[in-house]
Amino acid sequence: ILPEKRKKRKKKENKKPKEKNQKMAQSSTYGNAKPENAIDGNRASNYNQGSCAHTNNNLNPWWRLDLLKTYKINTVTITNRQDCCPERINGAEIRIGNSLNDNGNANPRCAVISSIAAGASQTFACNGMEGRYINIVIPGRTEYLTLCEVEKKKPAAGITHSEM
Repeated sequence: ILPEKRKKRKKKENKKPKEKNQKMAQSSTYGNAKPENAIDGNRASNYNQGSCAHTNNNLNPWWRLDLLKTYKINTVTITNRQDCCPERINGAEIRIGNSLNDNGNANPRCAVISSIAAGASQTFACNGMEGRYINIVIPGRTEYLTLCEVEKKKPAAGITHSEM
């Protein structure tokens, strides 16, 4: 009797461990640089590595994360593009709130990004601001918005019953 041939199962490679229960959007999409790329768990900062979200050259370009319910957000960490144009992020604002007025860009401001070095990650304190939406917008100018990673952090355990 010959042994049975076993079919090899291909492992599904999930190199992008996107968190469940959240949605992303951005003002436009340059090439394949979808909004989901900014939360793929990969801080690779070279655009050609396929891990950055990138808009077209728009007036007031924006990116938005919808958490689907309200959370307290302590910090937001942004990883800037390394291979080109790190100055494009200068003047961008992080906004957190529950409104979709102006695509969420009218929500309260957590921080203004003066600059982030090429390929660097910088953390901005939002001190428990509450909101369903986290927006990053470059207000008042026509620009490309490139985000190679956006990470949010919940308050420390014991401080609040928030899930984020």
